Amino acid sequence: MAAPATLWRHRDFMLLWIGQSVSVFGNQFTALALPIIAILALGAGAAEMGILGAAGTAAFPLIGLFVGVWVDRHRRRPVLIAGDLGRGIIVGVVALLAFASLLQMWILYVLSFLTGVLTVFFDVAYMAYLPSLVSRRQLVEGNSKLETTNSLSAVAGPGLAGAVIRILSVGWAMVFDAFSFFFAAAMMTGIRTPETVTSPAERKHVWAEMREGLAVVFRDRRLWSIAGCTATANLFANATFAILFLYAKSDLGFTDETLAPAFGVIFSVGAIGGLLGAVTAGRLARRLGIGATIVLGSLIGGVAAVGILFATPATAFVVLVGTFALLNFSILVYNINQVSLRQALVPVRLQGRLNATMRFLVWGTVPLGSLLGGILGVVIGLRATVVVTVIGGLFAFAWVLFSPVRSLREMPAPSE
Repeated sequence: MAAPATLWRHRDFMLLWIGQSVSVFGNQFTALALPIIAILALGAGAAEMGILGAAGTAAFPLIGLFVGVWVDRHRRRPVLIAGDLGRGIIVGVVALLAFASLLQMWILYVLSFLTGVLTVFFDVAYMAYLPSLVSRRQLVEGNSKLETTNSLSAVAGPGLAGAVIRILSVGWAMVFDAFSFFFAAAMMTGIRTPETVTSPAERKHVWAEMREGLAVVFRDRRLWSIAGCTATANLFANATFAILFLYAKSDLGFTDETLAPAFGVIFSVGAIGGLLGAVTAGRLARRLGIGATIVLGSLIGGVAAVGILFATPATAFVVLVGTFALLNFSILVYNINQVSLRQALVPVRLQGRLNATMRFLVWGTVPLGSLLGGILGVVIGLRATVVVTVIGGLFAFAWVLFSPVRSLREMPAPSE
């Protein structure tokens, strides 16, 4: 059956889109509630926040490559449904423990790690699923639509989450996130597009297929330069974010009472930049070329983070809003185009291993970044840590600037 001319008429894509839009909206609640619980309720310091950030993403380097092989051997939709159901249950458990005042830091570490394990399966399957759901020429449109609603959720979600936390409690914020996961899973049960998987006779040994996934990335300079750029940006961004709330309290004049609502508004208003990036990513790629747009997005992201260094107690709110707006714009422009490029370069049968390898490389630096931020925060202080990590992130764009990515004008054809 021919694919609809526009994804607005693609029933199965619309089910995926609607479900994930609600889910990412709910995720904004936990993203704000979790550090607030750790800092205000459990008294977490820089080291504890670094460990918490690392716990949530440690599964990517630990099991990511194996998950890529596993996903390529199975239908992706059931993996997505199970991932959403499992994460919904875990977030619900955190909410119940918060209501009962039974949370402790070690419990948050464990539940964050378990959520991260499910997220590895979900993310690898999710990014491998779109190329089997829509046609190759619709990849940029599909990624743009998904990222547009991600950005809309980021606009409305944090502000509402901050209000819910302030008026009700962090527990209720996480209850909403749990139900959003369940809703997304329900929507995906209605998708009917058939999937093809390799037959057992065509499969190699697990280690051989892992090596094949690594080879897909490292034999293509375009792919490993994108991996290097994203990994570097993630390392320093997560080092900064690990201690950002603590830095806001110690140096920027935020208090226990204003931390959640203020950052809810900062993230919400700043996310408007991401919305703009989502709706313009395709247009920029058509005008500048996909390679130049990827380089530009990465460069703007590094420059945007410098704004944090100039924030003072008097200007912090305005400066952080502007910083996050520009940062979100750059992230969406960069991600939509580099993900679409990756999906176009590699055959569908290898998409799971491609995405697992990329996740292994680019998310493998996330827990390292969180730990780095926590350690530096203890050793050299919060202000010095922000300076070091922001300056480090400035150089991420060099990976794609000095690579064949820069010269790409059109989306290339896939190669075996």
